Amino acid sequence: MDDTYQVIVVGGGFAGKAAAQELGRKGVRVLLIDANNYQQFQPLLYQVASSQIGVSAVARPLRAVFRGIKGVRVLTAEVTAVDAATRTVTTADGATYRAQFLVMATGAVPNFFNTPGAEEHAYPLYSVSDATRLSVALTEALDEADRGAGGSPDVVVVGGGPTGVETAGALAENIKYIVPKYFSSELASRCHVHLVDMVPEVLMAFSEKSQKYTRDRLGKLGVQLHMGHSVTEVRPDGVTLADGTVIPAQIVVWAGGLQAGKIIAGSGLQQGRGGRIDVLPDLTAPGADGVYVLGDSANITDAKGAKLPQLGSVAQQSGKWAARNIHADLTGGTRQPFRYVDKGYMAMVGRGAAVAELGPQRIQLQGPLAFLSWLGVHLALLPGLQQKIRALFSWAVGYVTHSPSQVVVGRPD
Repeated sequence: MDDTYQVIVVGGGFAGKAAAQELGRKGVRVLLIDANNYQQFQPLLYQVASSQIGVSAVARPLRAVFRGIKGVRVLTAEVTAVDAATRTVTTADGATYRAQFLVMATGAVPNFFNTPGAEEHAYPLYSVSDATRLSVALTEALDEADRGAGGSPDVVVVGGGPTGVETAGALAENIKYIVPKYFSSELASRCHVHLVDMVPEVLMAFSEKSQKYTRDRLGKLGVQLHMGHSVTEVRPDGVTLADGTVIPAQIVVWAGGLQAGKIIAGSGLQQGRGGRIDVLPDLTAPGADGVYVLGDSANITDAKGAKLPQLGSVAQQSGKWAARNIHADLTGGTRQPFRYVDKGYMAMVGRGAAVAELGPQRIQLQGPLAFLSWLGVHLALLPGLQQKIRALFSWAVGYVTHSPSQVVVGRPD
């Protein structure tokens, strides 16, 4: 089979999928390479971990996504090396693929900030396997505590951003509503959720009003906040904070940050903040002709020069924009600088509660209306019709019955 393509896209996340779809529909010959044969919807992984929805609601096979786009070939393979200078990609089986244009959308890996013990003992939450592993650990901790084999199954969530807040809220709701129903009220009274971050406030990118609502809501759910305290060590039995405080816990969830993976580091491109590539306004890498870097692999600026956050909407829009610029390259057109449409921020804070700041004007919503907005946006962004139906059904059942529709019962190897 010919190993030369017009475009190679490395990574099948929001950015890579959007770029490949846009190019494929324009008749461009594209090779999309990803280690997984599915696209995952990362914003809802915490709901998989907390048994609110199943894996099939957040993952869709990439070949199903591109089934009707004949110009796109999906290759399931681990990329071991990328040479930006020659626009070549090497996979674990030794195969090498070349392209006229290279799109690097390799996503991110957890950034443990060199915290001792974090990589060994904490549970990150950035992939489907992470979510199922955490779900199994949470279930096993409750089972052990129920039969008297374990102590208090406390959880520490590190990171006060949207992922940390949503995870802490979901776990606290399980303790409040699910544990008494499935186990006992006595066991529920022994379970605690702690949220820790070195920054002084939850959801630092949000307004003070949204932060206050989030604090109050988490407090009502029983989440204990430890803001303004960095984690200096993650241990098998908890965490140590910078002030010497020790928080005992059986499980530590790491939602404390992301960095670019090793593929970016070995690409020959100059790295910036978070190990990502500081791309030019047209989303190309400096000094690398024909190489685009997108999503969590890139530090992208808006029209005013402000750094854009690592959000799914930024990744998705950058993927589509890069595809248009590549098509312009192929057809003799002119590249255009990326223009981001700011849709705002939102975070769920438990059942029926959320905060949302919509659009560039940051229209603020709190409570049920923000919750409905959150549901609508995430339902629209899910990768396929079946995923939307499964998630909607799970949400409806959970909201009405306070019983999880999905419970992981297997054990990881």
